[in-house]
Amino acid sequence: MSKVTTEVEQLVTPIVESLNLELVEIEFVKEGREWFLRVYVDTPEGSIDIEQCAQVSELLSEKLDEVDPIEQNYFLEVSSPGAERPLKKEADFVKAVNQFVHIKSYEPINGMKEFEGYLESYTDEGAELAVKIKTRKIKVLIPKDKIAKARLAIDFSAER
Repeated sequence: MSKVTTEVEQLVTPIVESLNLELVEIEFVKEGREWFLRVYVDTPEGSIDIEQCAQVSELLSEKLDEVDPIEQNYFLEVSSPGAERPLKKEADFVKAVNQFVHIKSYEPINGMKEFEGYLESYTDEGAELAVKIKTRKIKVLIPKDKIAKARLAIDFSAER
């Protein structure tokens, strides 16, 4: 995490918790000449609405104006994490069991670094996926410490 995202996390966490929401992710990125502070929030059930996002945006904007932790001019965006929400915390992975996910690993496992499949379990050992490779399905265990990035994904094959 960058210094900015760490500071923003400290400001937004009490706001999000007071509204019974979850902080999913914070990004501070430059696109072209513009800076964007993106805050992704959701409900525990995964069904946030635009009014809740607007409420977080308003409260966070007031706090950011008060504390002023960011030197650059930027646009604040508060939104849901979307259909392909990132999986970062252990609770995210546990909630994603039986769902279709995309996982990148730091190093090859079975000769691959990217996997898409149904998350069958998430234990102390790692994430076990049912992955389809060509015409056969295999189970792959990706150790926790080898997971570089993970997110929910959309299964366009409509096969399970």
